[in-house]
Amino acid sequence: MHYLRAINQTTAQMESSQNIATIDLEEMVFYAYHGCFKEEQMVGNRFLVNISLQTEVSLPMQSDRIQDALNYVKVYDAVKEEMMITSHLLEHITGRIIERLMNDFPAILHARVKVSKMNPPMGGQMQNVSVTLER
Repeated sequence: MHYLRAINQTTAQMESSQNIATIDLEEMVFYAYHGCFKEEQMVGNRFLVNISLQTEVSLPMQSDRIQDALNYVKVYDAVKEEMMITSHLLEHITGRIIERLMNDFPAILHARVKVSKMNPPMGGQMQNVSVTLER
């Protein structure tokens, strides 16, 4: 019984020593050529991408070194590359982005990606349409 209590205390101490941070990259703007209509792929449209990433930050908090942190400049570059690949559906774009982030950045514990198409051609007034994925 004392053995289990000691294990539980050690586990609780390890968990409490973690520093999980949320890093948000908000309203990244891209002009891209996504859509099901031929006109969308020729004329293009404005897209907003919002990303929320959770990562453990104990080491960079102490070291103050970019090498120890999730480099969000590289995250932005990965998103930009994915946005430049023409797709028909927001679901496809959003899925590619989250897949790329989870594969390229093992420090990411959880990701939320939202891709919005501004003024979509849907036959009515609308600010945007968006797709959000979490993993």
